[in-house]
Amino acid sequence: MQVILLERVAKLGQMGDVVDVKPGYARNYLLPQGKALSASEANIASFETQKAQLEARNLETRKEAEALGNRLDGQQFVVIRQASDGGNLYGSVTPRDAADAATEAGFTVDRKQVIIPQPIKELGLHAVSVTLHPEVEVEMILNVARSPEEADLQASGKTIQELAAEEEAEAEFEIAELFDDIGAAELDELEDEVAPAAEENTPAEDAEEEEPKA
Repeated sequence: MQVILLERVAKLGQMGDVVDVKPGYARNYLLPQGKALSASEANIASFETQKAQLEARNLETRKEAEALGNRLDGQQFVVIRQASDGGNLYGSVTPRDAADAATEAGFTVDRKQVIIPQPIKELGLHAVSVTLHPEVEVEMILNVARSPEEADLQASGKTIQELAAEEEAEAEFEIAELFDDIGAAELDELEDEVAPAAEENTPAEDAEEEEPKA
């Protein structure tokens, strides 16, 4: 099926291009989204008469998208989720979750603009793309954590695996210190028991040494 594009469509063409697409793609996406018209003679002629207006509108919306993109690009948003000790989420983070996190922070982002290539199912920092305009795409970071405190640590550059390793090492160190304290206490008790016995034996030993002189 041939359509004429009313705006740039990634991997398909620029505004005004007449392209061949699958009928289902045209009926289910391009036509209802207002991104294209069927390439009939009447629609092509209509596009030519409206081309200047369409280009002006596209330029205006692109400028607005660029202004938003300059503020949004590289921003990091916290998403709190439940997860196992190994960092696996009980569920996944969706484009809606990403859009909601950005919107709560004051950015106007629709879930349909968020692109998550692979489902996010682990704690950590995840980069996702946001298409603000056919010609404007930026990247934002989702900081997926179990708590705000954990999110702060992840933002500092530590992974959940590194955090777990540090906690384990700290626990082992505390256990080792505890055993050292117990060992030192037992040694002190033993020295306390031996010292009086040594003092009792000292006079007798002195007497034995003096007997031959008598």
